Parts: sequence; structure tokens; C-alpha cells
Amino acid sequence: MSKQLKSFTVEEVAKHDKPDDLWIIIDSKVFDLTKFINLHPGGKSVLIDPSIAGKDATDAFFSLHRHEVLLTPRYARLQIGFIEGQSEQILPPRTGEISRVPYAEPTWLSEGFKSPYYKESHWKLQKVIREFVDGVLKEEALVNEENGKRPGPEIIQKAAELNLHAMRLGPGKHLKGRVLAKAAVTPEEFDYFHELIITQELVRIGTRGYGDGFQGGMVIGLPPVINFGSPELKAKVVPDVLAGKKFISLAISEAFAGSDVAGLKCTANKSEDGKYFTINGTKKWITNGTFSDYFTVACNTGQGLTVFLVERQEGVETKPIKTSYSSAAGTAYITFDNVKVPAENMLGPENGGLLVVLSNFNHERWVMCGSSARSQRSIVEECLKWCHQRQVFGKPLLNQPVIRHKLAAMIARVESVQNWLENVTYQMCHMNYKQQSNFLAGQIAFLKMYCTQTAQQTAQDATQIFGGRGITQTGMGRKVEHYHRTVGFDALLGGAEDVLGDLGVRQAVRKIPKNTRL
Repeated sequence: MSKQLKSFTVEEVAKHDKPDDLWIIIDSKVFDLTKFINLHPGGKSVLIDPSIAGKDATDAFFSLHRHEVLLTPRYARLQIGFIEGQSEQILPPRTGEISRVPYAEPTWLSEGFKSPYYKESHWKLQKVIREFVDGVLKEEALVNEENGKRPGPEIIQKAAELNLHAMRLGPGKHLKGRVLAKAAVTPEEFDYFHELIITQELVRIGTRGYGDGFQGGMVIGLPPVINFGSPELKAKVVPDVLAGKKFISLAISEAFAGSDVAGLKCTANKSEDGKYFTINGTKKWITNGTFSDYFTVACNTGQGLTVFLVERQEGVETKPIKTSYSSAAGTAYITFDNVKVPAENMLGPENGGLLVVLSNFNHERWVMCGSSARSQRSIVEECLKWCHQRQVFGKPLLNQPVIRHKLAAMIARVESVQNWLENVTYQMCHMNYKQQSNFLAGQIAFLKMYCTQTAQQTAQDATQIFGGRGITQTGMGRKVEHYHRTVGFDALLGGAEDVLGDLGVRQAVRKIPKNTRL
């Protein structure tokens, strides 16, 4: 049974201003802190300050604490009433709500703005996915980012019921016959903008490790099976993975080779009768590797690269790697010790694995661009809110020209990233696979380089804006601290910035007309 809250006047609250009888007001709510005073993490001196005890402490509270603190059971139980004739003005965001903070949402979701790219099904899908993220995913994500546990089976199953796992692989035949996100969009009309919406909604929580643990390995590990696997292999693997019953990861990188895929040393030796291959070697930094049932593995056959679908079995050992983000991602070091794989598990032709690997890169990098753009935007929102409420020298932090200069640069960067991203996405929607490989590999490489460079600058600026809170893992700046600590992942995964920039230039140089002169 919930306790009965009473109505008080400001004058009544003012009488309770002593350490053994201490009340305060926060946003029209009255809290009795008498028994809490010695438990206050910031010390009791903060609470017995004459400007706090018995007073309206709304501004002081929100200069030190996030709104979510008031909603936790520990603090909610301290409320004894409310101020007569007043109502709370600072409301927590509702599940699925669109933020009204300027630049907190991409323009197509912002009031008063139009877009040539999005139509009704995009709006419907966005609504369903945001409600899922806010109402189902967020609570576990925040907890597991801290405790390092992988996403739970209940969450994975609820996502499968929306066919979320299938939609994250983009448009294609794998969507045929599925009901997508409560029929928000049909398989036939599902395009790359629908996929972009899903990618960007999932990263809004700001839990980088958990986010990669939430089927990040599937997004890059399953497409080679779908695109290059035999019908029998696909029938065995794809349904269970999309249903969230099995997990898969992409195993390309090694301690010996990252972006240099031609230098991979994990070997696959063919048996004399040609019926199977024996794999030996290691893989490193494999997302979801600690809990994957399947691995899409690139191997050196001595005459080229060949890609295999390898089941977890005797001889396959995975060890967790401790990285800058949560172990919820399942980042692994994998050893293959005389692992026998049927020849039928080849993905693509023998010694034709380079095509399989490269075919995956454009989509993988594009997905990472979508994540980076939306993550940056979340940090812009954090900074705008903080600067709006933080008081320095008796005025809001926004009154400082140097702060406004940083915010201007952050906003300009995130808007330019999103607009370039949407332009590339539009091209993807109107090109077949061959055309995308021909025209967009360089564009996407440049975009990813630009995304991750701007992201790191935004992380640095946000840390300066939040000061000491920006390097503290709890409290007001926790999202900024987490972002600054993990932003480097996107700059490395899928190709390092310098490698991608060089790739884009080399592709451009090849297309310069031979007769071009100044």
C-alpha cells in the first residue's frame, strides 16, 4: 500500500530546518530528510546549509543530481507530501517520447522540420522501436553495462518477437513473410532508412558495451552466411539466430592482422578427400565471441583466403578480453586447435574469401556511422541540458561565450554527420549491391573516418563542459564519462581512421580521368 502524501505550505516546511528535523522542497515535492541526513553521500553539511534546510532546494538539487535520482525507491520513499497549490514542473521523459531539446533529435523527428527521405512507415517504425528501447531494453542495459552480464534471454526473445534481429540485417529476402515491428512496415517496403532508424534508436541509451553485446556479432557475422552459404547451411543456422536461440560472431581480426586481412595467419588445411578442412590459429577482439554458438571465420589456405562457418565444438576455446567498455559485449580471444569443419561450411568459393570479407565491410561501416552519429547527438543533448541548469558565477553556464562556442561546434559536427549519412543512405536505397561497391565504398570510408574524428572531438569538448563530472562514472556526467571512455571503439572497429581515409583517396584517384589537367 502506498503512503498518503500530505499538502503543506512553504511556511510549514520552513519550520523544519534543523538537523534533527529537516525538510526540503524539490520541484513542489516535500521531502523529510531527518533520518537520511547521516546517510547522504555528499555529507550532512550540504543538507543543513541555511540555503537548503527548510527551503526550496530545486536549483541546488538539479545542479548536483540527475532527475532519475528522485525516481529511485531509496529517495522516492523520503517524500512526505507536496506544496499546496503547486505541481511539479520538471517531468521525466515518457516512454517513447521525442525530446524537445534543440538538436537532441535528427531534424526529421524535430518539430517543424521536413525531410525528403522519410515516410509514414519510418515514423511508425521509429515509434515502436523507441518504445521497445525505453520500456524494455533500457533498464537491463544500464544494469548489465555495470555488472558485465550479456543481454538476457527474455530481452533477446522480446526483440525476436518484433523481428528486430532480422531487420538489423537490412533489406532482403530474409525478411520475406515476417511481421515487422507490429506491422509498422512491410518486408517489401523495408529499406536502409528503416534499418538506420533501428541502429540509431538502439544506441540512445548510451551503454556501449551492452549495445555491442545485443547481437552486435550477428549484424556482421550472419550476412556472409545469408549471402554466401549453401541452402542447407542457411536453413540450419539463419532461423535460430534470427529467433535469438543461437548466437554468431564474425572472427576476422587477429593479433597479427587487423585491417590487413591479407595477412591473416589462421590456417585451414584441406583433407585429402576434400570433405573437410582443419583450422588452426587464433582470433582476437571478437565481439560476442564468449557466448557465440557459431563463428564466421576467415582463414589462410596457403593459396588465398577462405571463409568458413564454424560451430562451437571441441578445439574451439574462447577467453574474455577486458576492454574499455563492459564485458557485456562478450569480446573474446579465440583459439582453434585442429578444428575439423565440413567443406559444406565454406562461405563462398575456396580461396575466394577476400570477396566475402570485403562485401561485408560497406554495410558494417555504414551501421557504425549511424551509431556514431546518434551517439554524438545524445552527448549534445546532455551538454545542452547541463549548460541550461548549471549555475556558475551566479548565472547559467550558457552565459559563458566559450561554452557557447563549444556547443556551436558540437552541433555543427553532428548535423553535418547526419546529413552526409542520410545522403549515403539514400544512394544505398537506389543502388544494387554491385553499384554500391563501385560508388559507395570510398564515400562510406570517408564518412566513417569523419564520424569517428568528430565524435572524439565532441567527447573531448563535452568533458571540458562537464569538468570533473565528465570523468566521474556516476552522477551528472556519467554519460559523458562513458562516451569519452568508449568513443575510440568506432575509430578502430571496421577499419582504422587513417586506413579508411587512404582507401577513399585511392578509390578517388583511380577514377580521375586520364586526360585531366589544370
